Amino acid sequence: MDEHNDQEWPPGTVRLEDLKQAGKNGEVILQPRPSRDPNDPLNWPRWEKYLNFGLVSFYAMMVFALIDAATPTWAPMNEQLGFSYAILNDSYAVGNGTLCIGAFLLIPFALKYGRRPMYILSTAAQLGVSIWSAKLETVADIMLINAFSCGVGALAEVIVQMTVADMFFVHERGTMNSFYVWAQNIGGSLAPVAAGYITVSQGWRWVWWWCTIFFGVALVAYIFLYEETKYDHSAIQGVDLRNSQDPVGGFRQTASDEEVSIEKRPDLSDAKLEPRISRGSTGPEAYRSRHLSVIDTDSSIPRKSYVQRLSFWTSSPGPLSHFFRHSYQPFFILFTIPGVFFVSLTYGALIAMSTVQVTTLSSWMAEPPYNFNAAQIGLMSLPSWIGSTLGALIVGPLSDWLIVFLARRNHGIYEPEMRLWVIVAFIPFVPAGLFMFGIGLNNGASWPIVAVGYALASFGTLPASSLSLTYLTDAYTEIVGDALVGVTFTRNLLSTIFVFVLTPWIANMGIKNVFIIIGVLVTAVLLGTFIFIFYGKRFRVKFVNRYRYYAARQYQSRPV
Repeated sequence: MDEHNDQEWPPGTVRLEDLKQAGKNGEVILQPRPSRDPNDPLNWPRWEKYLNFGLVSFYAMMVFALIDAATPTWAPMNEQLGFSYAILNDSYAVGNGTLCIGAFLLIPFALKYGRRPMYILSTAAQLGVSIWSAKLETVADIMLINAFSCGVGALAEVIVQMTVADMFFVHERGTMNSFYVWAQNIGGSLAPVAAGYITVSQGWRWVWWWCTIFFGVALVAYIFLYEETKYDHSAIQGVDLRNSQDPVGGFRQTASDEEVSIEKRPDLSDAKLEPRISRGSTGPEAYRSRHLSVIDTDSSIPRKSYVQRLSFWTSSPGPLSHFFRHSYQPFFILFTIPGVFFVSLTYGALIAMSTVQVTTLSSWMAEPPYNFNAAQIGLMSLPSWIGSTLGALIVGPLSDWLIVFLARRNHGIYEPEMRLWVIVAFIPFVPAGLFMFGIGLNNGASWPIVAVGYALASFGTLPASSLSLTYLTDAYTEIVGDALVGVTFTRNLLSTIFVFVLTPWIANMGIKNVFIIIGVLVTAVLLGTFIFIFYGKRFRVKFVNRYRYYAARQYQSRPV
């Protein structure tokens, strides 16, 4: 097999195991290949990666908490400020609308100047929005608050995925992305629970004062703890590495490589998928296996100091035209690369479905026969969190194990489509939960029935959401920033449309029929997973030239 032939090795296809050295089990090859620079985020110690990842997961959680904590406060807003539920629904839809466009405006800055300034500045902006929310009085206030908080919050749907791609290897991304989506769901599911109790005990304005406190703490943490993950891999001490990677082992071996020693060895007590060294092997093949399966840093390259690592920005060279093209390029990527469009449709349909459930609960369960107060409505978000938590606990480790298992059966070669098999197992839970939820509300069923339906739908939604995003990251790593902006656009466009039409749609057709239709549509989209399981690689091959064109237009993307 020609390892440099795009027909056999399109972007995303990599050798994940070296079966020559360790027989049946092989050695897990690190993909993408890290450089030898200890400042490369792929080479960071695990504690440092996890600290950074924990901070950005908290960022995602707080962004969605700020957005979704509003729904339990609607009833007292309706009573005290006279805001109708139609106005409150429209304010939510306005937020979804600005979520559509926020990433187009802000992600170019993250690509040009780094992730760190965007995390810090957007957190400061959300801090200001939280204070504004606590003081809101008019319809204009609530519309503008939703517009600004969601416009800035759109970053969370893209920049965290970029950070995961910066720091973690292919065989780790399933777990990391599942944890990210789970953290995001904590904001969307548990924040309303807390908001309901705060509304009842302290008043609805204190929901936003608590957000102010948490964003203030987060801002301090990002200023003093978050390190930049954007890395200039193109040159290390004058050595150009941009064209030195192959799909099997990453950087091609040179004569000087044979003289290097392993400066950093893995802890053999770690998980089974942790890269290992075959200590008893010798010769060129043994070196190759060792070289590809461990992090190998050059001790002559100094690690940056704490102050240097906390530099406010890391700018990439290039004219303004290179900067502005990232504001329109995502549209072209979205509609000309099938894999990106598939992920955007899948992720968008699932999130739109979840948004419809949240908004329906807030208005429907405040009325007879339920007559829930703010705290009780908030508690109805707990089943969603339970379902998504169970899904996250299963799908992350399962998908990372499965891709190594399937790669082993495929002669050590990994195809991104291998992850998609896990989605199939969770598809039935989505329509089952939706039908139970919608029909239960229509028939005035007891709240536990509605809660179980909500939990089932969430249990199926999280695996499909996280794995579709991981598939995008693995298959289109070099253009992941632009691709995710396109995904975010579709996701929020669908949510905006559904929320705007939801009230008249239910009035005309009834809530049971609305949820049956949504369930059928979402299931049809999820069944499209089979198309990419069987034909995804063909799409990557067919559109490889378009992919490479956009990859060449990125800021110092890491080749894979």
